[in-house]
Amino acid sequence: MHLPQIRIPATYMRGGTSKGVFFRLQDLPEDAQSPGAARDALLMRVIGSPDPYGKQIDGMGGATSSTSKTVIISRSNRPDHDVDYLFGQVSIDKAFVDWSGNCGNLSAAVGPFAISAGLVDASRVPRDGVAIVRIWQANIGKTIIAHVPMTGGAVQETGDFELDGVTFPAAEVPLEFLDPAADEDGAGGAMFPTGNLVDDLEVPGVGTLKATMINAGIPTIFVEAEAIGYKGTELQDAINSDAKALAMFETIRAHGALRMGLIKHLDEIATRQHTPKVAFVAKPQDYVASSGKPVRAADVDLLVRAMSMGKLHHAMMGTAAVAIGTAAAIAGTLVNQAAGGGEREAVRFGHPSGTLRVGAQASLKDGEWVVTKAMMSRSARVLMEGWVRVPQQG
Repeated sequence: MHLPQIRIPATYMRGGTSKGVFFRLQDLPEDAQSPGAARDALLMRVIGSPDPYGKQIDGMGGATSSTSKTVIISRSNRPDHDVDYLFGQVSIDKAFVDWSGNCGNLSAAVGPFAISAGLVDASRVPRDGVAIVRIWQANIGKTIIAHVPMTGGAVQETGDFELDGVTFPAAEVPLEFLDPAADEDGAGGAMFPTGNLVDDLEVPGVGTLKATMINAGIPTIFVEAEAIGYKGTELQDAINSDAKALAMFETIRAHGALRMGLIKHLDEIATRQHTPKVAFVAKPQDYVASSGKPVRAADVDLLVRAMSMGKLHHAMMGTAAVAIGTAAAIAGTLVNQAAGGGEREAVRFGHPSGTLRVGAQASLKDGEWVVTKAMMSRSARVLMEGWVRVPQQG
């Protein structure tokens, strides 16, 4: 017997330099409204995973870590919050959905989606001006404040805000990540889980690397570009076509995760693809971005390249940008050193698609570094809305 496909209300959105399929929790089939195998199976089928061809042709995914994403939004029962936001990073070639972290880019689309989907109390949404949407990021238990522009009673999506890595301008959506030091499993909530701003990280086959390991936005391991044979000006092809390099980064990631207390055994890293991230930093240099646009050393404070889901990211993950801004604000970290040292509340860094500015407010309290908030601007817009169709399971 051939069963018909099921239809699920869904919205396909771009947020920052990512895109994903957005759902209201109440619109999901009943067995997928709770975490578990049924939810994971549904979302994988929506995106078109697992796909041994690595193309996600039979689904909504775009065969990159930036486009293999799903989001579930619901009204929040938490005081002083409007919506709960749950992010699922869908593996492309494996039967796996990673719920261990946030997507900072798609965070920019959560407020606009929530307003348009009727999930924010109408009394909090002005007809014209800026709607303040208070978002509970359920993956990591943190608050994000989105400033969503409104025009004529609708979310304003068009504008002249330009974001490197996104071809067309759109409306600016400023985001505040409050208290972004991530309370990850076993990390104890400390911003620097090892207790150090810089550690000697022993990586078999690579050597002993200086590393700044930080929980802010998303757990991130920063190393120096020069120490692993790079300049910090690399674009995607230089690394993603090099199997040996990809294996090296995964080894660094596994040993860093172990030191950060995110995993207890090295083999656990296979089931934790989304976190932690690995990034490498360098002092400013001239380079040409992937679009052909020149980036001058004078235009940036430092260079950063970051790995996501086993590949060099085409721009910068929003959550990693939070980690960059936070680490840059703390004198002594590798990120701060690459930016020239000293105290700073904002940096502009160069990434493969261009530049991005991110700010952070950090301070030392009772011998522990804390960050009250990190700030950056993104943009978001609806690409398509209606129903996504999925073959029935079983």
